[in-house]
Amino acid sequence: MTLFQVQRHERLMSELQQHGAVRVSEIARDLGVSELTIRRDIAALAARNLVTRVHGGATLPSRARPIGRPRTTALTVGMVVPSLDFYWPPVVAGARAAAAALGVTVQLRGSTYDPDEDRRQIGRLVEAGEVRGLLLAPSLDGDDAMIDWIGRLRLPAILVERQPRRWTAASRQVEWVRSDHALGLEIARHHLHEHGHRRIGLLVSRGSPTSAYLKEAWLTARNDHPPVVLDDPPDRRVIRDLLARRTVDALIVHSDPHAMAVAQVCAEEGLRVPEDLALISYDDEIAHLGEPPLTAVRPPKNHVGRLAVELIVSRLLDGDRRPARGMLVAPELVVRESSFGSERFGLPRFAS
Repeated sequence: MTLFQVQRHERLMSELQQHGAVRVSEIARDLGVSELTIRRDIAALAARNLVTRVHGGATLPSRARPIGRPRTTALTVGMVVPSLDFYWPPVVAGARAAAAALGVTVQLRGSTYDPDEDRRQIGRLVEAGEVRGLLLAPSLDGDDAMIDWIGRLRLPAILVERQPRRWTAASRQVEWVRSDHALGLEIARHHLHEHGHRRIGLLVSRGSPTSAYLKEAWLTARNDHPPVVLDDPPDRRVIRDLLARRTVDALIVHSDPHAMAVAQVCAEEGLRVPEDLALISYDDEIAHLGEPPLTAVRPPKNHVGRLAVELIVSRLLDGDRRPARGMLVAPELVVRESSFGSERFGLPRFAS
């Protein structure tokens, strides 16, 4: 075995110990090797019972649980997420990895970005009587009705990538864990400032919960340029109008498909990325497929899923003996050609 193989194996195990799961595509991209190479590395580690192979990646084996943490037996929690493809698979993978380490079973349900469907899926889990706690990512739509409804359920609930808009009597028992999107914006802005950009704009997608947090953080910071809201799919005329005004020299765009649409309009209009306009995408699901590959803020999706499981288990074990918790987890910045450079920056993940 060559030294480089040893280094790859160490990196894989380090990522697994930190996040509980890894995706072949991400590790291959970060290490600059083929996905086939990473699959062979995972197979070698699995043969030594150090990892468990799953579709598209690997997780820690259930026996590799954190030292000193008691294994919880005969415990099932329900998880309802609005999508089983875009954004949410790493969150679910993190939740399942943490659940496996704790001896917990996760019953997964897919919903939509529709409050009525959320209530149906959540209600079915509760009525079946098979779960003792809930991990939920409902559509909140800017009001407190859903939070109040969740707070009145007979099961404890953790919001995943969601946060109550304000305190209410019902919400005081609803805990939450989500990515710190305000910090993600600050990381992106700092990177752009380091490269001389001062006229920075924000584009967000209409109806997205992540966009709502980004827009709120942007307005709170009182930036010079108000956020521009794009429909899904994005209206290219809106993008062309914004670029024609030449009021910005850099854009932070949520989400990846919208950022890729901006890059394409730039190419059609003869604008160079990043020379004429620097671009940072927010999500990093498919940002590496952009032309050029897009610098992206990567929310800590896997870690959010892990923390959500740990939080619901803690609540079930401790009951009301401890106060409710809300947790923010720091994103990281993956730098690619669309904003200069080819390195990777990050901040330590934290909870507050």
